[in-house]
Amino acid sequence: MWKPVERIRHKPDPGVWPEASVARLSPLFQPLNVGPMTLRARTWVPAMVPWRATENGYVSKDVIEWYRRFAQGRPAAIVVEATGIRDLPSGPLLRIGDDRFIDGLRQLTSAVREASDGQTRLLIQLIDFLTIRRRPEKGKFLDRFLQITPAHRNALMMNHATESEVRAALFALSDGELREVLAEREFESLKMGFRERVTDVEHQHIADLPAKLPQLFATAAARAQSAGFDGVELHYAHAYTMASFLSRLNRREDGYGGNRKNRVKLPIEVYDAVRATVGENFAVGCRFLSEDCVDGGSDLDDAAYFAQQFAAQGMDFLSLSRGGKFEDAKQPRVGAAAYPYTGPSGYECMPQYLSDEKGPFGRNVEPVKQIRQAIRAAGLHTPIVVAGGIHGFAQAEAIIKGESADLVAFARQALADPDWFTKVRAGRGAEVRVCEYTNYCEGLDQKHKQVTCQLWDRESLDEPSVRLSNDGRRRLVAPAWPR
Repeated sequence: MWKPVERIRHKPDPGVWPEASVARLSPLFQPLNVGPMTLRARTWVPAMVPWRATENGYVSKDVIEWYRRFAQGRPAAIVVEATGIRDLPSGPLLRIGDDRFIDGLRQLTSAVREASDGQTRLLIQLIDFLTIRRRPEKGKFLDRFLQITPAHRNALMMNHATESEVRAALFALSDGELREVLAEREFESLKMGFRERVTDVEHQHIADLPAKLPQLFATAAARAQSAGFDGVELHYAHAYTMASFLSRLNRREDGYGGNRKNRVKLPIEVYDAVRATVGENFAVGCRFLSEDCVDGGSDLDDAAYFAQQFAAQGMDFLSLSRGGKFEDAKQPRVGAAAYPYTGPSGYECMPQYLSDEKGPFGRNVEPVKQIRQAIRAAGLHTPIVVAGGIHGFAQAEAIIKGESADLVAFARQALADPDWFTKVRAGRGAEVRVCEYTNYCEGLDQKHKQVTCQLWDRESLDEPSVRLSNDGRRRLVAPAWPR
């Protein structure tokens, strides 16, 4: 993962933990209405992909135990990981693109309600993503994947050569020479792996996205409602389809790209289709970016505009992340796919303890505060969720008191200690296992390994019934808190 040049070592500082009587009165632990949901506190566990679904996208026992463990800590809300709305192979990622997935998802919602004694609301994040392929070996790319065109022949001055001769000539070229012969996207596919974009409208399935996606999201939301979720979070963030429509890099010329009004059109149409399907008694919000954090991408001003449009349209909540784009991702090794959290924008999404002067803790708070102010200035009161390096009570409480956000999301900190919420509320914050922000978990995610935390994954491996990772070396959920 990319790291700032400064590489200043920062240490998490949760500050003074409150006594139980103080915590109970804190605005962090006061109820909040989020559309049709009433949350018992302002605490939120955002979507994190743990790589525990079956290869066919079903809920597994490990998925259920993962969310059961979070629910035991009783946050006000949990958002289940990014779950694919299409019925397409995608490895051990949850899917909701067919009715056959409903039963497993219903078991998941039941487990969360039981583990939290009904005190935690459960949402699921719905995602669409375009095709991405692994970086190929040079020979395989030039021999099998590259379509030889007149442009290649002209560049090589081999207009009358056989295709085999042209491919052999290309293979003999250095990378620098290949860059001059191949088209920009061809060279990218060689060095990074092939990746579809929402601007590839010469392909009919990409041109048809605005016609297809609203119904795909709507039927997925209906399945979530049938499975017993309290709501859905539409995934409009990071490197995926809907975020790409919102980005300034979207230059489609069919009314769904270019200016802001056009770029926000499909996300609103998706929301409208979902709302029309699930009705008003089911929470519907979205997660999007406070900034793309890449050259030419959307900025804070764009995000404030999008937020106003989403709020005015009637979304029940807006959850803000930042960065995490393919455009600045690190080159993958041969045989691996590009990972959108390895470049500078990925760092903005998941900053770690080696950082710049700004540090990794709460660096998304000020942008989110400005977005919230823009919404309030427009007379809108949609609850705003902020995430990013939040681990201490004082830090979280200050966000609520300072009106930077209405809900505080704990991702890596909740992974480090799912009981953060119960411990702090009970006046036992000193027992919290504080995240060290080494991004050990992110490293596992990048390799598509089951995500765990180094602060607990080697602890008490011989416990009866403890479930271990596929390699047999790590426990899959945090140990129980001996209250």
